[in-house]
Amino acid sequence: MEDNYFDNNPQKTTFFYVAIFFMVALSFLGIGVDLTEYFQKTDINIPVWYFYLIFAVDIIGLLSIVGIYFYRKIGVILFPVAILFHFYLHEFYLSTMLYSDLFTLFSYVALGLLAIIPKWNFFK
Repeated sequence: MEDNYFDNNPQKTTFFYVAIFFMVALSFLGIGVDLTEYFQKTDINIPVWYFYLIFAVDIIGLLSIVGIYFYRKIGVILFPVAILFHFYLHEFYLSTMLYSDLFTLFSYVALGLLAIIPKWNFFK
């Protein structure tokens, strides 16, 4: 019995596209929360610098998905780091626990890595 988990075909599969789409959709869920907070910044007294930081983390998360799409190892590493940093920013500065970030991380581990690990040999 052969224990080769890696695919020999560099072409992207349908499951890979579904995983990428799901990660993008969940990232936009987090961006939507950030936009809601931005529009309510005067009501809940959030400093402006916080939004520069949180939207920069959102952009890094989206760019890491683009990196995953183009088979870059930095994207695979940077995506969960960006989501964790986004989660900690909300937890530390606003004392809110974002279940959307936790669900995004769970989905990344469950779906994303199932699509990424077989193609790992082709990542640069």
